[in-house]
Amino acid sequence: MDNGSSSYDRYLAGDDSAMGELVHEYKDGLTVFLNSFTNDLFEAEELMEETFFKLAYKKPKYSGKSSFRTWLYSIARNLAIDYLRKNKKVKAVSVDECYGISDNVDIEDNYLTEERKIIVHKLIQKLKYEYRQVICLVYIEGFSNSETALIMHKNNRQITNLLYQAKKALRSELEKEGITYAGL
Repeated sequence: MDNGSSSYDRYLAGDDSAMGELVHEYKDGLTVFLNSFTNDLFEAEELMEETFFKLAYKKPKYSGKSSFRTWLYSIARNLAIDYLRKNKKVKAVSVDECYGISDNVDIEDNYLTEERKIIVHKLIQKLKYEYRQVICLVYIEGFSNSETALIMHKNNRQITNLLYQAKKALRSELEKEGITYAGL
């Protein structure tokens, strides 16, 4: 799929199966991204569904100025901001609920890896929401700084600074827990 735009064009032309392709392709990443706003996985899933509902029924025009994925995440971001304005409260969700037990052969290594992920995700949730967003978009979703700037309505320099500050804040949180992390 060429970043979703052809599927969206097909959907607009009357091919309902194309929307299913879009949902299948983007639902997980959108949910993780939206969770950086809500700190509530269930609310993030609701916002993800609302994003696709907006595509399906309001049929906004995709201009092609950015990648389809960037455009879709911008729609989701705007819905999340509207949601936060309406609710004015942030709920916390345990990161433990987000992970299952792996069936791989080396259970001890998998367990330690998952524990590290859980600790890092818990510490990320302690960061300011802009820091959580930029970390999620760049490091988890793999967006470039330019794409992240479009989604977050910032310029490239602001994203670079946000990333620096987010990593610095995360490093500080890791050090408080007695963890050294060479990647930061």
